[in-house]
Amino acid sequence: MPPSISTLLPFVLFAFVASITPGPTNILVLSNSARYGLRAAPPIILGATLAAAGIVLLVGSGLGDWLGRLPEVRQSMQWAGLLWLSCLAWQIWRAPATNLDANGHGRRLGLLGAAALQLVNPKTWMMALAVVSVFAGNGAERQARVLCLSLVFFFVALPCLGTWALLGAGSARWLGSPRALQRFNRAMALLLLIATWMSLWA
Repeated sequence: MPPSISTLLPFVLFAFVASITPGPTNILVLSNSARYGLRAAPPIILGATLAAAGIVLLVGSGLGDWLGRLPEVRQSMQWAGLLWLSCLAWQIWRAPATNLDANGHGRRLGLLGAAALQLVNPKTWMMALAVVSVFAGNGAERQARVLCLSLVFFFVALPCLGTWALLGAGSARWLGSPRALQRFNRAMALLLLIATWMSLWA
């Protein structure tokens, strides 16, 4: 049995806040849309939302209980994700200011890259653990609820990340010079680093 309306409405609000607030995924959607145009955003958004919904489903299907019994594994995963995202921020900081061009060529995050990002994103895992512990409940209907919650999260996250893509595409007109692009890269790198390490206190 899927969650009731009284349970679903608070979850929709939770999913909206979790998806719209700045985090590593949002920052990278913004950055890629600004650098490569709005057409670069759909694969990133789809990959990120599918992977995040899949993590909710995995955690609700038993992985969350396993992680709860092995806090050292959860902590190791968190630190690996923090270090990987910090390295990504460093790469963005050092990115040449000549990658932006009228045709939008260059290295993009892509669907698989965005999906892989969720696997090392501490914010995604903490969100999934919170979703399952607060909204999934217990008993025979738990798995149906988890499936419903993962689908709802997917459909709520899509427009939220789309908003960040629109913001990025709208900012592209200010990135015409190499100096402006370098400043943008470094601002995105700092935001990514801050959003990543803030997950330690979330």
